[in-house]
Amino acid sequence: MYVCSCFGITEQQVKQHSDSGRCTPRQIASACKAGTDCGSCVKRIQALLGRGAGCATATRLEQTPAAAPALPDTRAA
Repeated sequence: MYVCSCFGITEQQVKQHSDSGRCTPRQIASACKAGTDCGSCVKRIQALLGRGAGCATATRLEQTPAAAPALPDTRAA
């Protein structure tokens, strides 16, 4: 199915670019121009990228601690 009608880019092509390490719509655009003309496909590209777990960025985000450690109290007593 086509994702970008302006440049004839399919879901499969977006997935291939994603598998190659392109993890954002901007990176996809730099690889194949999808999303750079009318922009109507950007949300669809975002949805496709959000489903994949192979992206290094997604892996890094999952490994980030949920909460930052508490800072010590430095107020004078």
